[in-house]
Amino acid sequence: MPKPLDVGAEAPRRTLTSIERSLFEAEVVEQIRMVYDPEIPVNVYDLGLIYDIQVDDDKNVHILMTLTSPACPVAGSLPGEVESAVRGTPGIGETSIELTWDPPFTIERMSDEVKLILGID
Repeated sequence: MPKPLDVGAEAPRRTLTSIERSLFEAEVVEQIRMVYDPEIPVNVYDLGLIYDIQVDDDKNVHILMTLTSPACPVAGSLPGEVESAVRGTPGIGETSIELTWDPPFTIERMSDEVKLILGID
């Protein structure tokens, strides 16, 4: 005789493949690219302010980021804007932002495209 179906049981947890994780991280990056530094007409990802993005199997995302300087006038709001944008990623779990000053931001972290736009050699 078959066992009764336990309706209240949780489905087994599925591990994301490396391809699924990479694709989801790319979706998160696209959301981050919608957030612009108000003083520079460049998004915070291409500006080099995002140091690391970690995605777990439940699609919870942790972002390590910095700002151009500790005295940045948007220090109180920019990390929240990034978190809000990331929450717009379809299928996302929990989100967290960690602000760091180590290593400090330098122009070497900017993409070549951003350096070209800003006229930096």
